[in-house]
Amino acid sequence: MPNPRLLALSLGLLALAGCKSDNMFDETGGLKITRSACPALAVPAYTGDITLFDPPSSRDARSIDVVAQITDLRGNCVEGDTHLNTAATFQVQARRANGSGARDVVLPYFATVMRAGTVVVSKQVGQIRLHFNDGELRTTVTGQATADVSRAAATLPDEVERKITRKRKAGDADAAIDPMSDPAVRAIVSRASFELLVGFQLTQDQLAYNATR
Repeated sequence: MPNPRLLALSLGLLALAGCKSDNMFDETGGLKITRSACPALAVPAYTGDITLFDPPSSRDARSIDVVAQITDLRGNCVEGDTHLNTAATFQVQARRANGSGARDVVLPYFATVMRAGTVVVSKQVGQIRLHFNDGELRTTVTGQATADVSRAAATLPDEVERKITRKRKAGDADAAIDPMSDPAVRAIVSRASFELLVGFQLTQDQLAYNATR
């Protein structure tokens, strides 16, 4: 299971993930910020890779058996009246040291919905199966994860929404003032921000290996 402190390190980078800027300037040159209520997607630090050894107790580079990595995490968010439903896909790219014989390798992974970077809303643990044909050293498979978030919980109060999305033009008295510098605004935005985190379900030993290699 991922170490909470390592997860917190990764989640710190997602504090403003709900705010995006498809086009930071409007047609008049004013600065604009748009915010999506849909969960941000991320792979927490140290959980995007897994290394299997043979024998399992060894940590010698010559004993590496299979290495896999989560890549290309993408999501499609459907905004309903009461809920935000996200269907995410990701790739697992893997290689093995010995290509002799066909082989299947099953790896566990998690999909966790977090609120405000600290509160676990839900967690699912699944498995992804890697198949290597005889003589094949590399393989790629697709995995899936889902998130269901209350629209009300992810929606900002109108007053706060206006503050962070208001157009600001260069030269205005408050143009350089970041609304997120207000602790109250920052706390409200944080509570309304959700993330869908996907990673390998590692043992403490595997997590420590990733963090220290």
